[in-house]
Amino acid sequence: MQTTQAQEIAGDVLLWLCGQEELLGVFLSATGAAPEELRAALQGGTPEPGLSAAALDFVMMRDETVLDAAAAMGLPPERLAMARAVLTGEAGMHWT
Repeated sequence: MQTTQAQEIAGDVLLWLCGQEELLGVFLSATGAAPEELRAALQGGTPEPGLSAAALDFVMMRDETVLDAAAAMGLPPERLAMARAVLTGEAGMHWT
């Protein structure tokens, strides 16, 4: 997966989170981001890498959330994990 694809997926995750009132509050509290910051990031096109990675990290914390977000975006859940790995630099890690 290319970085641009990972950034697009992260942007879609942020948009999805904005529609999840209960989760959005938890995400904002966990990251310390302000709603205005999130709004500006989404209006400006590609969110900054830290916010993108934080959104994917947040969604990946619970299986149910990953499945819900992936289904809403019409993607297999593995694509969210791949996007996270690309944005955090873990895509090239091998433990063997």
